[in-house]
Amino acid sequence: MALKVLFIGGTGQISYPCVERAVTAGHHVSVFNRGLRSAPLPAGVTSIVGELGSAAYADLARANYDVVCQFIAFTPDQVARDIEVFSGNCGQYIFISSASVYEKPPRHYVITEETPAINPYWPYSQAKIACEELLRKPGNLTWTIVRPSHTVRTGLPIMMGDSDIMARRMLDGEPTIVAGDGHTPWTLTRSVDFAVPFVGLFGKAAALREIFHITSDRAHIWDDIQKTIARLLGVEAKILHVPTDTLIKYNPEWIGPLLGDKAWTAIFDNSKVKRVAGDFICAESLDEILAEPIMHLKQRLAKSRPPRGELDALIDRICAAQGTVG
Repeated sequence: MALKVLFIGGTGQISYPCVERAVTAGHHVSVFNRGLRSAPLPAGVTSIVGELGSAAYADLARANYDVVCQFIAFTPDQVARDIEVFSGNCGQYIFISSASVYEKPPRHYVITEETPAINPYWPYSQAKIACEELLRKPGNLTWTIVRPSHTVRTGLPIMMGDSDIMARRMLDGEPTIVAGDGHTPWTLTRSVDFAVPFVGLFGKAAALREIFHITSDRAHIWDDIQKTIARLLGVEAKILHVPTDTLIKYNPEWIGPLLGDKAWTAIFDNSKVKRVAGDFICAESLDEILAEPIMHLKQRLAKSRPPRGELDALIDRICAAQGTVG
């Protein structure tokens, strides 16, 4: 059945393939954002230009969408605004949270939706948890919460820092850093693969007032991820392993992305979303997973290579100090 669907965002790392998938599935799709992205929307999509919290945003409630997909709310006040705008005015409000909300350190090596949402390290994840808690309070907004894990399309997967700078370092034969021993399993999911079950949740009664994560079933260790990036760039990775505790002493801003996320094993059980949205298949080969991010990287580097700066200086300093201890 064709549904009337609104994407708030719609041109981002994860949301753009979801818009494409929704159109392919036959839904009537509108996108609300500031209209600043250069990528054209798929044919047939209605573009609504405006700012979050504006009068135009409040007017969205009048359209009575069957599904509203909120991709760009990150704080409880933004979700509180959506509760006010869309309560009683849409069939299903889908909030994009994050798999980083799951308990750190995890109590079990396989993560399910029953794993507690407790992240003492990362304000980003804590804000997402607060957004979820607000939605789950009794009210008139029928919600679904979706938690993507590390989902790739335009950016390369790294543990911390700037991915384009890390890639430039690889190309220049300079060392890059992996936290820990490089053997921590980590799950990468292509955005185009995420989009299939995501759109499969639209209008499903079994998805209402439920939480789902959507990820690949396959994990890869960080060393393999970095070595594959280097190989696809035509170079050899020069990886330096540095303890996480050491890295966050050099840069406390890495506490969130490391202790709050990538320093821990991330393996997910997707059986819940498969029961509701249907079975789906994700790319498992790193070559296939990384093909699109590598393409986008090469396009960016052809226009401008990131200059050496503070991040390079910090990495060089860490590498020099770590090298003295072998």
